[in-house]
Amino acid sequence: MAKEGNKAPAFTLAGDDGKKHKLSDYKGQKVVLYFYPKDNTPGCTTEACDFRDNMTKLKRKGVVVFGVSKDSLASHEKFRTKQNLNFTLLSDEDTKVHQKYGAWGEKNMYGKKFMGCIRSTFLIDEEGKLAKAWNKVRVKGHVDEVIEAIKEL
Repeated sequence: MAKEGNKAPAFTLAGDDGKKHKLSDYKGQKVVLYFYPKDNTPGCTTEACDFRDNMTKLKRKGVVVFGVSKDSLASHEKFRTKQNLNFTLLSDEDTKVHQKYGAWGEKNMYGKKFMGCIRSTFLIDEEGKLAKAWNKVRVKGHVDEVIEAIKEL
């Protein structure tokens, strides 16, 4: 599990922009990596649109944002188009990157236990260190928390 202050776990994932994205390619930039359960669901749409609506502020601070789920690239492309998202969605269909970051685990819904995405966000600094981690994110107000943490870097 990724811990604040440690080097962020490396990853290479395909993006809905047709490119492979490696964390090491973004050295020298701040990266927000947020894990969400599923494209086109209410909470995930709210979170994605909140990042979209704050992208100007984030870019001004030199931040690159990636949304990550186990959805396919085709699903990501539809989601990004439908919601007019202005950042890249990465596909982690085998959940290996989710697991490296501690964003995959047991969930409980209506008394049923199952494995799934734990909504989480990670702020990675210019040196590739994990500056801040939010686990079990509540969508409302979350992007504001991320922006405040970026200001403190």
